[in-house]
Order: sequence, then C-alpha cells, then structure tokens
Amino acid sequence: MIVVMQGSATTGNIQAVIEQMVELGFDVHRTSGEGQMILAGVGSPGAFDVASFQVLPGVQTAYRISSPYKLAGRGFRPEGTVVTFPNGVKVGGEQITIMAGPCSVESREQILLSAQQVKAAGAQFLRGGAYKPRSSPYSFQGMGVEGLKLLREVGDQTGLLVITEVMEISQIEPMLPYIDCFQVGARNMQNFNLLRELGHVRKPVLMKRGISATIEEVLLSAEYILSGGNYDLMLCERGIRTYETATRNTMDISAIPVLKKLTHLPVFGDPSHGVGIREFVPALALASVAAGADGLLMEMHPNPDKAMSDGAQSLFPEQLQKLIAQLRQLAPVVGRTVA
Repeated sequence: MIVVMQGSATTGNIQAVIEQMVELGFDVHRTSGEGQMILAGVGSPGAFDVASFQVLPGVQTAYRISSPYKLAGRGFRPEGTVVTFPNGVKVGGEQITIMAGPCSVESREQILLSAQQVKAAGAQFLRGGAYKPRSSPYSFQGMGVEGLKLLREVGDQTGLLVITEVMEISQIEPMLPYIDCFQVGARNMQNFNLLRELGHVRKPVLMKRGISATIEEVLLSAEYILSGGNYDLMLCERGIRTYETATRNTMDISAIPVLKKLTHLPVFGDPSHGVGIREFVPALALASVAAGADGLLMEMHPNPDKAMSDGAQSLFPEQLQKLIAQLRQLAPVVGRTVA
C-alpha cells in the first residue's frame, strides 16, 4: 500500500499513519519528494480497508499496490531516484553518467593507464574487476584484494569514482574501504542472499539484468535490495540470451524505456556485454541513450588485443573518446547532457 501525505502533514500525522500501518502488519518505508512524504507498506498484512487511511488527518491519498514489486515501482518515488555520490556526481538526473574501464584489473600499470584514458575521455567512473566470475575455472579470476587497492589508488589519483563487481557475501566487507559502488553481475541477479546483504549496506549498487531474466524478475530482485533500506540502487540492461548467434547476447534496447516507465530507479545500458563485439558497441551505446538510459557501462582497455578478459568487446581508448564526443551531440536531442 502507498500512502501519500499532504505537504502540510505534521510529524504527529505521519507517525499516526505509520503506527496504524505497522499494527496491520506492514513494514513501512518512507521517502519524500516534491514536498510530500510517501509511506510504502510492504509485507503480508491481513484484510484491511484502504479507505480507512484516506480519511486520516494529513493523508492526501492512499491506494493498494497491485504490482508484486512494491518499492521498485515508480509509485514509491514518482519523481525518480537520483543517486548522489560523495564527490557530487548525480546519477539519474539530467546528465548521462559514463562508467568505463577494463573488464579486469591486470596490473598497476594497466589500470593506471586505463584510468587516465577514461578520465581524458570524459567519464566519471572507472570500472574494473578485482574478482572475476568466469565460465571456465582455468580463466583469469582477478587480483582480489590487491586489485581493489589498485582501483582505489588510481581512482584517487585521477578523481574517478570506482565501481567493481561483488560476487559473494564474504567480499562485501573487504570491498567497502576501496569502492564507491558495488556492481551485481548478471550471474548474481538472483543470488537473493547477496542482494539481501547489499540492502543493509549504505553504499550504492548497480544491478545487472540476468541473462534470461524478465523485466518483472529484474524488479523483484531490486526489491530485495530496496527492502533492506538501501535506496541507492541502479539497474543495468546488459543483453539477454536468445537464439541469435551473430552476437554474444541480444541487447534489449526496449527494456530501457519499459524500465523507465515502471520504476523510479536509474537505468544504465551495457553495450559491451549487450553485443559482445567491439565494432557494434558505439551504435548500441547511442541507441541506449536515445531510448532513455541514464548512463552507460562500457569496457575499454589500453590494448584490447592483449586483454586478459573480454578483449573482443573492449573499446580502444580513441574509440571511447570519439563515442563520448558523439554522445555530447546526441544528448541534447533527448533532453540530456554529457559532461
């Protein structure tokens, strides 16, 4: 159930509504926007009459939530969520956010050069995997904690925010001092124990769509994080598995405007994984922004042909620079800007 309080509602009015919701068995989540307090009741209460809330002092309106995702639905924050980072970068506003870097951290020299090139191109985040989930146990698995330290070191040197993938609960605590944003990969979108723990962390999370997940399943997974109280969540369309073999995945561009309608959460496009072929990444990046994406997550390597993972889908530095220049031209057409 959603209860929208009047702008003039007193603290006492709000508390009285919360107490009544709790008495019915709701877990109450509060958010505010456009001068109003919104109370979202989630859980499995017994029978109740929503009209009884509509007549309470300070209540503007109250209604049942028909969708299975209660906190991820746009009704919880109709104006949309903006995730603000400590350095002032805002995700979900007018500006398109760019996250770029290599698939994995390979050495100090490689990640420092990557960070310098990402910064020069105009991105705000450095991406890079310290822990790598690989299909083969014999493939490079990442540098672990040493990789995290290198990410933080070069991030501080270049002024870039750092995002990297978390694969299991035990990695959360060691990662906290080194990163600005957790990334949940496609393989872990339905790792519900991990999602629950990330809901208790007060650090932003970017969650990718699973390789065969429906949009409803994406939003239900988001609900696990939101229900823990972590509202700084972003979603990412990274391509799904279909019968097509000409590309690594099928980039579902249509998912971006659909998600923008259904949820208040910022939505990213990941064209690198979406298509898996370097020459097609720029086209899908531009298409993602045209479709309404709030940001892009892309792979770039100083020398993709020698990358230890995902070299075939990683942009060359000059390609990233050219692409961001093109995004600056496109963004105003869809009412956005690029730094």
